[in-house]
Amino acid sequence: MNDLCAEIGFKSINHDGEQLCGDHVDIVEQDNDSTVIVLADGMGSGVKASILSTLTSRIISTMVAAGLPLEECVSTIAATLPVCSVRGVAYSTFTIMHIINSRMIELIQYDNPHIIYIRNGELYDYAKNEITVDGKKIYRSAIRLEENDIIIAMSDGCPHAGIGVAYNFGWKVEDIADYMLSMSAGGFTAKVLSSLLIEEVNRLYGGKPGDDATACVIKVRKRVPMNILFGPPSDRDDCSRMMSLFFSKEGKHIICGGTTSSIAAKWLRKPLKPQLTFERTDIPPIAELDGVDLVTEGVITVNKVVEYANDYITNNEFYEDWGYGRDGASLITRLLIEEATDINFYVGKAVNPAHQNPDLPINFNIKMNLVQELSKALKQMGKRIKVSYF
Repeated sequence: MNDLCAEIGFKSINHDGEQLCGDHVDIVEQDNDSTVIVLADGMGSGVKASILSTLTSRIISTMVAAGLPLEECVSTIAATLPVCSVRGVAYSTFTIMHIINSRMIELIQYDNPHIIYIRNGELYDYAKNEITVDGKKIYRSAIRLEENDIIIAMSDGCPHAGIGVAYNFGWKVEDIADYMLSMSAGGFTAKVLSSLLIEEVNRLYGGKPGDDATACVIKVRKRVPMNILFGPPSDRDDCSRMMSLFFSKEGKHIICGGTTSSIAAKWLRKPLKPQLTFERTDIPPIAELDGVDLVTEGVITVNKVVEYANDYITNNEFYEDWGYGRDGASLITRLLIEEATDINFYVGKAVNPAHQNPDLPINFNIKMNLVQELSKALKQMGKRIKVSYF
């Protein structure tokens, strides 16, 4: 298996006073070896721009993922979308990033600010091949990916930031590149890098953006496997098989649940050492077990991890909570979001008698739903997920 993967993160802010964003990012995974990301910027702002950018990104990403030629994609966009009565054009500007086997990236750019490419801690001047499609000037590039490459795409709301406020002519792409170059040295994830850029754009707009602004960041990194054990098996005779499979896997090992960790301790023949100090009142303490990287409580802790993961792929408002916390939920979240790329879930289907109390909002279905919801959020971050039930 290829030892590289592409981590994807994006963030947008709306034009001041608008409910909808006129930019849209669409991600389509054709299979494990091909991912298409499209950042589209609809003409104008508000509802019309949102519709234009959404349709543009969906159509292009689907067609490119299906292997159709660029000329056909652009022609389809021109023929499908309504013509803007003011500008006389039918579609939005767009940036296409097609990742192939985490080894190559094809960049297709039409009228959005040019992609910023960082390699080896420096700005990388990649080759651009200019072509004309339906009278439109399009730039095409094919680049072999290397570990730690960072690719930053943006809508024109980013370089327009600060016009008449912080700068006379906006925040130049060259200055944005220098800013992102300094931020990239911090080892942040793709999502955090996109958030940092958009937060700075919003600051330069004085908190009242004069245009929709979107940043989409791709960060190339080595694959890091991780394994999570959550709940005992429905058949007690399966305990040994479950533990054997779990501990035989490469990567760090996380165990969630008191009963589950007790089974693991018995299988490992090691003492389980619970911590008695609460790092926070709403999350139970963690424990220590030789041979396991992290041991936490089960449903309550995982439920908090799901909350953090869902926030991360949207507004990323809780980063300060889990980014520095020492509680079980924060520790799991950091491992899954900032370290792991391939995550294996080992989920026991046993019904916990403690969860059958009608006064507690916990039951077997909730546990299964937590795993499904967490898996969904992690997949949206570009992580490979495998769930095994016992």
